[in-house]
Amino acid sequence: MSLLKRIERNQVTTAPPTTRTEPSKLQELRVKRASPAAGSRDAYVDLKNRIQQRLIAELDPSMDITQSNEVRSTIQEMFEAMLAEESIVLTRNEKRRLFESIVAEILGYGPLEQFLNTEGVTEIMVNGPKNVYIERGGKIQKVNVQFEDDEHLMRIIDRIVAPLGRRIDEGSPMVDARLPDGSRVNAVVPPISLNGPTLTIRLFSKVPLTVENLIEYGSITPEAVEFLKACVIAKLNIFISGGTGSGKTTLLNILSGFIPDGERIVTIENAAELQLRQDHVVTLESRAANVEGRGAVTIQDLVVNSLRMRPDRIIVGEVRGGEALDMLQAMNTGHDGSLATGHANSTRDMLARLETMVLMAGMDLPHRAIREQIASAIHLIVHQDRLRDGSRKVMSISEIQGMEGDVITTSEIFRFEQTGLENGKVIGRLRPTGLRPKFMWKIQDAGIMLPPSVFGIGSRTPGAPRR
Repeated sequence: MSLLKRIERNQVTTAPPTTRTEPSKLQELRVKRASPAAGSRDAYVDLKNRIQQRLIAELDPSMDITQSNEVRSTIQEMFEAMLAEESIVLTRNEKRRLFESIVAEILGYGPLEQFLNTEGVTEIMVNGPKNVYIERGGKIQKVNVQFEDDEHLMRIIDRIVAPLGRRIDEGSPMVDARLPDGSRVNAVVPPISLNGPTLTIRLFSKVPLTVENLIEYGSITPEAVEFLKACVIAKLNIFISGGTGSGKTTLLNILSGFIPDGERIVTIENAAELQLRQDHVVTLESRAANVEGRGAVTIQDLVVNSLRMRPDRIIVGEVRGGEALDMLQAMNTGHDGSLATGHANSTRDMLARLETMVLMAGMDLPHRAIREQIASAIHLIVHQDRLRDGSRKVMSISEIQGMEGDVITTSEIFRFEQTGLENGKVIGRLRPTGLRPKFMWKIQDAGIMLPPSVFGIGSRTPGAPRR
């Protein structure tokens, strides 16, 4: 798409441009303390829109917008020329701020552009044009950034979803999308959203977190990592549970990195987020229905299709519906070493949710039969949580042992123990319970001999109570 067409589609109509900037307007823009904030902002917006309109009118429509550095350089030359032509005198900071704002509107995502590359920001939440929040370091804070109005915010949302062939309007007021860097986007617009257009962006680090990072942050211990690495190599089926934003995908990405090279991996996700470093990886992504309501491809469709692709490993980014049955059947029919995540508040809650999700497949199966499928398919559940201080930690690693009557039995191998709270920060550690899993023979068959100290055995002083 040409630069001019893309900009025109996303541009709001503003007041007709004038040839020179009124002195009173410039004084309002430059000396903000001398006038009310609202008037100053109006002057700034007026100046920005006038220059923006002129730039759009004078830019070459045949320019290749993918060459962002060249386009940016061209815009800067024209911007400087316009300021000189209209005798607009701005300080260096004002000029930089104005230029970056205009470039963000033309090439980027407007007021949100500055947060997309800000270190430490993991979430951007827009509740209507005047309320923008970010999450940094696990804490949510409101930022001094606003959109001009609902239409301005809608243009940015449309700029995100349109290149993906998605649409969002009154007829289709909700959409999930993905930015080019893999960040996940959800947008909801009126009449569903009563606060005006609402946008949520889940940002991911440009450099994926490593297992060393998680250990350094206290999210997991070296002993637990050693155990989970052995489980992945030994092709045990692992399920990661946790709440929203608890770090499930990050942990899944790290565990996937332990899969040996040479194995064929098929990943299935709603929005592709995993960043596997192995060579033999096939990435599948679900697809929503088009404008006519056709062409939808669900996670369940992809799980079924993946079984025909000769996978050594199947990784499901998030299990949330009837695909749970197909995933369990795959795990029970020779596709060992599969990994998946799901939303739950605890290990036991995850087992109950899996049972509910299997029923969503539309199969009228007895509850005991479903539980037997779960107990025989999944070897390990790793539960992760976000604590009150915003930190994300592995809270429990539990083995699925089997059935006792109609109940799935579990055994906790590692458990997080909180020992205190200092300056609002949770103090604690993931500790072994002293129990070995029944599937140790599988790990040993893979040629891995874990030392007893991994499970907290032999590391106690005589007479000390078991941790």
